Amino acid sequence: MMTFSKTGLAAALLAVFATLPPHAGAGLLDDDEARRAILDLRGKVDAVTRDVNARIDTKADKTSTLDLIGQHDQTQQDIAKLRGQIEELANELANAQKRQKDFYIDLDARLRKLEPREVNIDGKEAAVEPSEQNSYDAALQQFKAGDYKSAATALDAFVKRYPDSAYAANAQYWLGNAYYAQRDCKSAIAAQQVVIKTYPDSPKAADAMLNMASCYTELKDKVGAKKTLDALVAKYPDSAAAQAARERLPKK
Repeated sequence: MMTFSKTGLAAALLAVFATLPPHAGAGLLDDDEARRAILDLRGKVDAVTRDVNARIDTKADKTSTLDLIGQHDQTQQDIAKLRGQIEELANELANAQKRQKDFYIDLDARLRKLEPREVNIDGKEAAVEPSEQNSYDAALQQFKAGDYKSAATALDAFVKRYPDSAYAANAQYWLGNAYYAQRDCKSAIAAQQVVIKTYPDSPKAADAMLNMASCYTELKDKVGAKKTLDALVAKYPDSAAAQAARERLPKK
């Protein structure tokens, strides 16, 4: 029958501790490595426990049994230390997984802020970049606040920076209105002409022509006003702007 000497037990324990990861200075393990280390430690602890208990149960000699019991107590203390290390490693793994999850949640949120968003502009769906949306909203807010000079500057900058934007026609239209609000009719007419020429299919085109007619009236240019109103009725006959134009035209 084999005896479980102190030397043999020490060697077994040294073999277990030799497999432990250099925890104090190694930093966090990756998930797979940490799981393997935990499983390996648990396996070695269970093996040592089974071996010691089996040897105690099969020893007939009382002196050897008492010696084994003392060794068993020491082994149990060592096992408790190993279990503590396992628990610490498991907690470390859980914390690492939580940090990784939080990182990806934050990254996803940041990426979503940079992604184009679908918006409805005059009945049509269009993809708009966040920076583009913010610039347009800020310029329009200045117009609504009555700061027409700043609004004109911001809207002009917008159409130059985003000439292909789904908001470009609207921005150009409001640019004309910002000039008109400052009583700069020549600049207003020029801005609205860009709407008609560049964005003829925009719902704002008919309104741009009506605003042009108002500017010509302000400039005492009756011929220009009538010509613009006639063109509006002919080009956009079903628009609300065309209906307003008909009411302004002299009755025949």
